[in-house]
Amino acid sequence: MDFSAAIPTFVITLREGVEAALVVGIVLAYLKKSSQSHLKNWVYSGIGFGLALSAITGVMLGWFLQNIGQANGKYGPVFEPALEGIFSAIAIAFLSWMLIWMTQNARGMKGTVEGAIGAALSQTQAGWGIFSLVFFAILREGFETVLFIAAKFQQGIAPAIGAALGIASAAAIGAAIFKFGVRLNIRKFFLYMGVFLLLIVSGLVVTALGHFDTAINTFAGLDRKSANVCIFYEHFSSPMNRSCILGPMVWNLSKILPDDRFPGLIFSTLLGYTQKLFVVQAIAYVAFLGTIGTLYFKSLNQPVIKAQLQSKVASES
Repeated sequence: MDFSAAIPTFVITLREGVEAALVVGIVLAYLKKSSQSHLKNWVYSGIGFGLALSAITGVMLGWFLQNIGQANGKYGPVFEPALEGIFSAIAIAFLSWMLIWMTQNARGMKGTVEGAIGAALSQTQAGWGIFSLVFFAILREGFETVLFIAAKFQQGIAPAIGAALGIASAAAIGAAIFKFGVRLNIRKFFLYMGVFLLLIVSGLVVTALGHFDTAINTFAGLDRKSANVCIFYEHFSSPMNRSCILGPMVWNLSKILPDDRFPGLIFSTLLGYTQKLFVVQAIAYVAFLGTIGTLYFKSLNQPVIKAQLQSKVASES
């Protein structure tokens, strides 16, 4: 089993899981302070149902992707990489949004959550309000991870193992902060995790383009009428290194640094390295990393991002 494939999902679920753990910790602290601790079982139920629905969604997506090839006759080999590319693109969009939007809005996280708790407690069915708040917080983070795992489903069970370890680690960090009073520099934690996530998602751009190229190349090989969909099929690449839509090859390091053996395997997992890189992939990687990276680091320059949350979390512990 390739356990290096577990690293990206571990990083994603650790970062998102800590954010969800902070929400859960804020809810439990608020309930305790307002003498509403009898509602804490609704919090735990929200956690359990959110994780369960995320897991079920992941299993269903995995089953769908594994069986789509057999259900579509001669077009099966086209559908599988095409769907991997689509799920990769959706995961890129969600993770990029989460990376930037959540960083920009993290400063007011505690106030937002406490406002939602207060609104829930004012309702007749306060328990359901608390349940919904926690359930959707967990489900949001879980859904983003499930999309990433679906985009990497061909790597077997390793991404799911990484996700489980990330969730467990996030839960341990949350318990350490709120139950045992351990101090954690929240700002630095999210900064480092954000940089890792930025590199992982940038690499997913390269992977997604590779999936689309494989799908179109396979479609082009089905019959002579379809061959012209490959705009670069004969123009820039030699017969041994053909690319359908990715243009000429930038490098072929398959003999020097193969992406299925260490250390190329680690570079592939964390940075999106591929032993055969084409021009369109290289341009897309640099453009994505430059654009989203700039937006991310600009969001970090907002005053005291996470600082208020860190001080208030420490005061609640």
